[in-house]
Amino acid sequence: MRFLFLGDIVGKPGIRIVQRSLAGLRVRESLDLVIANAENAADGSGLTAKNYQSLKAAGVDCITLGDHIYRRNEIIPILDKEVDIVRPANYPSDAPGREWAVVKAANGVDVAVVSLLGRVFMRPVDCPWKAVDRVLAEIPAHVRVRFVDFHAEATSDKQIMGRYLDGRVTAVLGTHTHVPTADGRILPGGTAFQCDVGMTGPYDSILGRKVDRVTETTLTFRPTQFQVATGDPRMCGAIVETDESTGEATSITRLEIREDEVEALEGQASQSNA
Repeated sequence: MRFLFLGDIVGKPGIRIVQRSLAGLRVRESLDLVIANAENAADGSGLTAKNYQSLKAAGVDCITLGDHIYRRNEIIPILDKEVDIVRPANYPSDAPGREWAVVKAANGVDVAVVSLLGRVFMRPVDCPWKAVDRVLAEIPAHVRVRFVDFHAEATSDKQIMGRYLDGRVTAVLGTHTHVPTADGRILPGGTAFQCDVGMTGPYDSILGRKVDRVTETTLTFRPTQFQVATGDPRMCGAIVETDESTGEATSITRLEIREDEVEALEGQASQSNA
């Protein structure tokens, strides 16, 4: 089976390119499942109920979140009710939302999805390594395909997690830094790994925000509103192919869809629906 993981969806430009591209991409790449980190979908910080519904309607099967998860209070009922959205598993046990989810891929295979938050340069959280051990013990044994979104700042944290889980999960893919890394690989135990799959949003920006606003505050310490940029939207992520009988990954491929490719993908979606 083949699944796609999309990195941090930022604001309306990120949501829009997903809406326009994903249906055609599912056809072109024969995707069985799409997972996306959407913690920046609501104008760059948090996720609203409307954002959640828009991404689901666009074809996202499961949503992961990170440190901005509770920036919009209206998402809390969604976190408590829906079974296809997860919070970081190393948040306090009383935090709203579920620690893991099992979603069914288009080919009928059950896939477990877990989100974890790193600790280096991040807000204080419980140990992600102990948390993932606990969660993996809870997931039913028949669910062999297991995916982990490690939302972390430091590449060292991410590499440690990849090695720690090698052979125990299908993929450990990183988010949060919004910059795609060139280290996608299959680790010795059969786990796909990449430090960061990149941002889905405007690349004519500083990590999705308007360049002039971020630059002004950096140079002068004068506070400004870091508004979401609009130029050069791209959809970035990674496609992982896996042996569903063992849960081992067999390949990982970086994905980057630019605006000039969107029209062709829309055409593929239309042909498929005809």
